[in-house]
Amino acid sequence: MASGGSGRRTSSGRRTAWTRAKDSDRNETCQILDTALADGQLSMTEHGERVKSATTASTLGQLQDLVSDLQTAKTIAEPTVITRVINRQVARPGWGVKAAIAAVLVVLGIAIGWGLYGNSSSPLSFQTDPGAKDDGIPARVLTPPRQLQSLGGFTGLFEQMRQKFGSTMGYELDIHSDMAYLDRPDPQDNRRSLTYYYRGGWGEPSGSPTAVSADERLVDLAKFDFEKILGVVRGAPETVGISRADLKETWLRISPSEDPATPDAVIVEIVVNSDFGNGRIELYPDGTPLAIWPANR
Repeated sequence: MASGGSGRRTSSGRRTAWTRAKDSDRNETCQILDTALADGQLSMTEHGERVKSATTASTLGQLQDLVSDLQTAKTIAEPTVITRVINRQVARPGWGVKAAIAAVLVVLGIAIGWGLYGNSSSPLSFQTDPGAKDDGIPARVLTPPRQLQSLGGFTGLFEQMRQKFGSTMGYELDIHSDMAYLDRPDPQDNRRSLTYYYRGGWGEPSGSPTAVSADERLVDLAKFDFEKILGVVRGAPETVGISRADLKETWLRISPSEDPATPDAVIVEIVVNSDFGNGRIELYPDGTPLAIWPANR
């Protein structure tokens, strides 16, 4: 049946701008719009508006108006024939619509994050975290002595002792290879003594104060010849007859002299330990031997 201006198909089957659009026509239009978005012809906003209009268009002319200004090989209602898009479904949006939805979610996420943690006037103001800004403070690497039985180890150990306590006075000091023990007066009660440990620095006192015995005297524990004592320490295993292969540890004890003629002097005792016996050497502060006890086997 022929039609006039009613918008229906003519008897020859031609399609005009007033012909009613089918789902396949709307799908094809959405595909053209997706391509235009990918090509940069449309912004995200324009693309979203046109896709929405395409899915609700009722005639081919309305679809053609949505793509007439785009560079595309396909046209809607030329008005002859429309190339159909196979297997496209109206209910399933194109990737452009999905991209628009993703963009909205990203913006929403930024806004939520700014609301929770932002410190700027706007979620789009990308002010960095103040705590992450460069404050110009250079790194400070601490290098306390760890090999204490060395010239630098002795020097650093006693220097840190002065910084911590104000002097190198004490009742006794044991120096191992990488740690030390110090007995000195309790600052709250000089009738008692406290034990301090050194591990890269002098820590707080360990344990409870103990009463100072009658034979304990306060002396300058750093008052000995560092180099001469170290020389004896390094030859101590051979001096007391202990094989280097059997050696477990060599350590020093510095304590007040027992000679009443030298009450302010110290005695340095070197102890050599092994699984097969122990030996000891006692020295005057200048490194002169006082007594040698070979390893008991």
